[in-house]
Amino acid sequence: MTALETLEPAGTGTMASKPLKKSEIADDKAMLRAAAELTRDISTARPEIYWPDMLISAFVGYAALAGAILAPSLPLALLSAFISFVALYRALLFIHEITHLHRNALPGFRTAWNLLVGIPMLTPSLMYEQVHTIHHSRMRYGTPEDPEYLPLALMKPWSLPVFVLIALLAPIGLLIRWGVLAPIGLVVPAVRKFAWERLSSLSINPDFRRRQPETEEQRRWFVFQQVGASIWAIFLLTTPFWLGWKPLLVAMAIASTVAVFNQLRTLVAHLWENDGERMTVTAQYLDSVNVPSYVAGFWAPVGLRYHATHHLLPSLPYHSLHEAHKRISAHLGVESTYQGAIHGGMVPLVVKIARSTMGKRG
Repeated sequence: MTALETLEPAGTGTMASKPLKKSEIADDKAMLRAAAELTRDISTARPEIYWPDMLISAFVGYAALAGAILAPSLPLALLSAFISFVALYRALLFIHEITHLHRNALPGFRTAWNLLVGIPMLTPSLMYEQVHTIHHSRMRYGTPEDPEYLPLALMKPWSLPVFVLIALLAPIGLLIRWGVLAPIGLVVPAVRKFAWERLSSLSINPDFRRRQPETEEQRRWFVFQQVGASIWAIFLLTTPFWLGWKPLLVAMAIASTVAVFNQLRTLVAHLWENDGERMTVTAQYLDSVNVPSYVAGFWAPVGLRYHATHHLLPSLPYHSLHEAHKRISAHLGVESTYQGAIHGGMVPLVVKIARSTMGKRG
């Protein structure tokens, strides 16, 4: 029997009235073994893919941003803004890859990304490093200690629109975090402590408190990013005085769109059905989402349309996830546990989660 079959044990022609909770699902060892064995030859990050993808995305994003600011007509400005949003959204999501890359896998990539994307967008990699790995911990995924988990499917219906729309304020929050609180924190320890613990991670769990860096090397690396983000934020806050408000407002509008879209992607990255208990790797997989369609590559780029497979193989580079998905699916077959995390698209997932908040199952 597969773990998928245990979700709704068979009755006499009807579904069981009470499916297993996610925390009660046992590991499907055959699936875990197959996932590891079938992907060993595609587990190396390829610089000839990473570098051009990131650099072109950043270049197109900033060029289109300039076009949106300087465009002589509204239609051209909107077109440029859309292109900028798509490209910068993709460039920004490399922060996820950076978190999982071995430090020696792509020399210079982490630093280049921070200089070209992370710091300019006020989202340096420190906001994900040492935070996102907690989300992948077998002992902490889906528990109150997970910075990237909320049981959204078990919460009130109004929590879903609030969860998505609050991201509209992200650019303002980042400007305040790096342009105001960071300088104040240099002289006020309490502000520095608050900003680090509460405002220095891309977390959605309001109870999460970030710990201090574990090593001196990490501390120095994070200081570099903090100083860069702070200087850039202060610079941006001065631009209305000598460039007018338009450049900053256009940039913030595009950044808000990126933030909201990413929050919507986050909303459908999991089913959010865990009640706080520890889960097996298989349960984590089934609580996560794969959307193999190519359309999903638009709203979940850089491999994130295979988010469930990523939870099986966290260190697998993004360019290998599609091949991994094909190999595992073919090897295990259509009746396997692996199929339990495959979904049709963003809209069905939003509907499913929304129904769950209303006490229904979609």
